[in-house]
Amino acid sequence: MMNEIWKPNPSAPLWYGTNETFFEDFELKHILQKGPSCVPTTLAMIARATGAEVTISDMKEAINTQAPHTWSNALKPFGLQLAYCNNDARSISYFIDELVGLNDLFLLSFYSSEPPIDPDSNGKLCTAHIVTLHKDEIFDTAKGYGKCKAIDYSRLANRCKRIFRVVPLGHERCL
Repeated sequence: MMNEIWKPNPSAPLWYGTNETFFEDFELKHILQKGPSCVPTTLAMIARATGAEVTISDMKEAINTQAPHTWSNALKPFGLQLAYCNNDARSISYFIDELVGLNDLFLLSFYSSEPPIDPDSNGKLCTAHIVTLHKDEIFDTAKGYGKCKAIDYSRLANRCKRIFRVVPLGHERCL
């Protein structure tokens, strides 16, 4: 007999908790990345929206691109941190309406190509990218993208790697 307390739910919400919006009035200004620097460029763009003078180089020195807890730590001096959202490897299009409905500030990480199961001979799994979703707009730091309405973003079919919500420093869900 199956435990009645545990029931599978294939559609868990991305964010459990209040519907509070933390960054409705945030003013993001797009930054174009130079080379493979989407994570530090994205973090610098968010930090600058707090009024701070921070460079992409500052962020590069503060983080490990494969360790999201370092991203969250790098945002602490600006009164921000990251919190994980529920997600899986479905395409970003599966999540976009719910994220836009939350009307806040998120980082969306996705695979740039279909993710392989094992790393290649150089130890690289595959290329991934990260963008910022603020309310209903996506800010993509990669060349040729810029800012657009989330529902019109050309990479919505890419598979999700991670989703983070930007939260105030010390929020109960922060990394």
